Amino acid sequence: MFRLVKVIAAVSLALGATNLQANEAWKDLGRNATEAEVAAWDIDIRPDFQGLKPGSGNAEIGEEIFLEKCALCHGDFGESNEYFAPLVLGNITEEDIETGRVAALKDPTRVRTTLMKINNLSTLMDFINRAMPWNAPKTLTPDELYSVTAYILSLAYIIEPDFELNQDTVHDVQQLMPNRNGMTWDHGLWKIDGKPDVVSKRCMKNCADSVEVISSLPDYAKPAHGNLYDQHRIFGPTRGVVYEVEGGEEPSEEVSAASEPPMDLLAANGCTGCHQVKGKLVGPGFDEVSAKYAGQADAVEYLVGKIRNGGGGVWGGMPMPAMPQVSEEQAKIIASWLAGK
Repeated sequence: MFRLVKVIAAVSLALGATNLQANEAWKDLGRNATEAEVAAWDIDIRPDFQGLKPGSGNAEIGEEIFLEKCALCHGDFGESNEYFAPLVLGNITEEDIETGRVAALKDPTRVRTTLMKINNLSTLMDFINRAMPWNAPKTLTPDELYSVTAYILSLAYIIEPDFELNQDTVHDVQQLMPNRNGMTWDHGLWKIDGKPDVVSKRCMKNCADSVEVISSLPDYAKPAHGNLYDQHRIFGPTRGVVYEVEGGEEPSEEVSAASEPPMDLLAANGCTGCHQVKGKLVGPGFDEVSAKYAGQADAVEYLVGKIRNGGGGVWGGMPMPAMPQVSEEQAKIIASWLAGK
C-alpha cells in the first residue's frame, strides 16, 4: 500500500511541477516527507519478506508473550472460536505441509483457521506487526514479532518449539506453509477475460455505458456483520448499505450521547476498533453505554476505570482489554461524553 502512496505522490509532484511553471503563486506549497515520516508509513512486509526487520525468536519465548498479550481473545493455544475465527484448531496434516494444499478446506463442515487459509508467512507477520495486540497495535518489537509468529506456527506443528525464526529462516518456513500452493486465479476477483483485474487500464474513450458485477457476496452473507449503514462513522461521504437484520433497528443519524463524540480520541486510542457510535460492533455501541450510565453520580469515575483498566461480564463474554495508553485526562474526556456531562 505504501508503494502505491509513493507512486501517487510522484505523479502529484510531476503534475505539481507543471502547475508551478504556470503559476508561481504555488511555488512554496507543500514539502518533502521526512525520513521519519516515511519510515512510520513504510512498515509493510512483502511476500518476498522485503520490509521485515532483523530479529529472532522461538516458540518457547513466544508462548509467554502470547499468553500475556494475545490469549485473552485467541485462547492459550490459538484455538478460541468465541470472538474471532481460530488461529489454529487442528485440520492441518503432515500431507498438507508436504503438498502445500490444505485438504480440509474442501470440507464445508471443518472450521477454517488462519493457518489453513493463508498462503504466505509474510501475511501473518505483516498483520501481527501492524495490527496486534488489538489494544496496542505496532508495539511489538521485531524479536517479539518473530517469537509470537514462531509460537503460532509451532501450534500447527509447522516448526519445532526450539526452532529459531529470523530474517533468514523465514524463507525456509515459507516452504512449509500448509496452504502455500492454495491460491487460485480462477475467480472474478483475480481474473477478468483471462487477465488479472489488478492490471486493467482505465478507459479513456469509447467506454462501456455500464458494467456487470461478476463477483459479490451472496444475499445470505451480506448481513453477516450487521447493518453496515450503522457501522460507518458519523462523518464522511460514504455510507453503508441498509440490510434487513433480524432484531435490528432502522438506521439513524441520531447520537444518544449529549454532545458530539470526541472522534479524534476514540480513533487514536483504538476504541473504534470494537465500538461504534450507534449499535453493537464487537462491544456495545457508545449510545448503549451512554444510556446505561448517563445520570449516575459516579459514572465518570467508573467509566474512567473501565477504559484504563478493562473488565468483563457487563456486556457479555467479550472482555474489555486494559487501555493504559489512554491518559487519565483523555479517559475523563471520553467518560464525560458518555455520561452526558
